[in-house]
Amino acid sequence: MSGSIRQILEQKYARFEQLEREMSDPSVLADGNRMGAVAREHGGLAKLAYRYRDFKKLTEDISGCQEMAEAAEDAEERDFAEAELVALRKQREQAWEDLLSMTVGGEDSHRTRCIMEIRAGTGGDEAALFARDLFEMYRRYADSKGWRTEIMDHSATEMGGFKEITLTFEGENVYRDLQYESGGHRVQRVPETETQGRIHTSAATVAVMPEPEDVEVNLKSDDYRVDKFCASGPGGQHVNKTESAIRLTHHETGIVVQCQDEKSQHKNLAKALRVLKTRIYEKKREEESAKRAETRQGLIGSGDRSQRIRTYNFPQNRLTDHRINLTLYKLDQIITGNVAPVTEALIEYDRDQLRGEMEEF
Repeated sequence: MSGSIRQILEQKYARFEQLEREMSDPSVLADGNRMGAVAREHGGLAKLAYRYRDFKKLTEDISGCQEMAEAAEDAEERDFAEAELVALRKQREQAWEDLLSMTVGGEDSHRTRCIMEIRAGTGGDEAALFARDLFEMYRRYADSKGWRTEIMDHSATEMGGFKEITLTFEGENVYRDLQYESGGHRVQRVPETETQGRIHTSAATVAVMPEPEDVEVNLKSDDYRVDKFCASGPGGQHVNKTESAIRLTHHETGIVVQCQDEKSQHKNLAKALRVLKTRIYEKKREEESAKRAETRQGLIGSGDRSQRIRTYNFPQNRLTDHRINLTLYKLDQIITGNVAPVTEALIEYDRDQLRGEMEEF
């Protein structure tokens, strides 16, 4: 997380108040797309903003109560003020725990949409099959959480695996929960194609990026190049005759995005633009994080794709998350979508790292 909790809360609260003003601005009200984006972001921040407002009020009340207790001229008045202080501090501790739950994961923890990219690493066909297994695991997890999932683009292999797949998730706490999945995932198992029962090791990488609202990334049509081509399937064969697939190249950053999952060129372009805006936003986030890297030490949701974060050992039914030394012997349940024990442990770890910061207030 970049910056202290206090800085993050103040930034989010200021942003919430700005969005409230924009929602009554005639120019915003007249623009349906902008109003929709503003309303979505406002809704995503509302719960946190109201809780932070309560927290600040409790902090003020505690300060006033302390002054009253110190200025009290008789024991009865002082006892009353001190009893009130105990109750107020208890309420504030609960409010702080609630705020920790809402802010753990950084400035973008309130995002209700994110994009995930899964890529097969070393291990050939087995790595591609593992990438498919990760996709299925996250899709089922999303279903259990009531999130909406959409495939943006994918490149399949003849054996049914994925060289890479890009998908979006939408729902409450979606980025907060999934951001910890960014990094290198290693699998140890006997491949389907292995005739002698030997255990192979292969890998896949996962990147999870918060999806910004349209108003946050100003992208004009002359900022990128559009290339159109025929969509292809496993083995590279063309799956349709029309140039429905889209490739976008962003001039300033060199970021390249392509989408070919839809038969409609218009739909592929819309999807590609969403992914491109997310990648641009993520690049800016990474640049800002690099400037403030020292404040992130000890926290785990850094999203470093080169870091090996987890091992899936099928023969031992064991999952190990190397960042927090978590070992669970229920890989069979996790790989079929029960990811909650892992994400909850990671969130709790980050929360523990941040608990001491209430002293700032």
